[in-house]
Amino acid sequence: MNEIEQLKVEIVPYQQQYAKDFALLNFEWLEKYFYIEAYDKEVLNNPQKYILDEGGQILFAFLNGKVVGTVCLINRGEGVFELSKMAVTEHYKGMRIGQKLMYECIAYASREGIKKLFLDSNRKLTPAITLYHKVGFKEIPVPKDTPYERCDIRMELYL
Repeated sequence: MNEIEQLKVEIVPYQQQYAKDFALLNFEWLEKYFYIEAYDKEVLNNPQKYILDEGGQILFAFLNGKVVGTVCLINRGEGVFELSKMAVTEHYKGMRIGQKLMYECIAYASREGIKKLFLDSNRKLTPAITLYHKVGFKEIPVPKDTPYERCDIRMELYL
């Protein structure tokens, strides 16, 4: 077993005290690759309203007691959830933390009886797109009503 596989990453559900981490982790990657859109600001600064109160979930990855990653599921109705706001802080990329978050997110969705996940992304994010393919997401056409200007790929996964 190599060093990365031995990392003791703990995946935990949302707690109010980590709301700021949720926003900061996502602002970090958005500012690096794109820019922060109005919709991003709204959701990231109000996760209780836009995610949790609507039946969604936010997960955090902890390493040595520190929040290093996050992902969320946003309820879009009729058993469909958007997998969104997946982020791993720059210093911890390449350590399979995103993969651990993804697998736990899918396991959570299965336990909750969620029928389908979809995500909107950008092809520029090659490691993320590779991970989505690896866990079984398939590309579908991007609808005109996606809330993200940066979106040039939509993918879905039936559970």
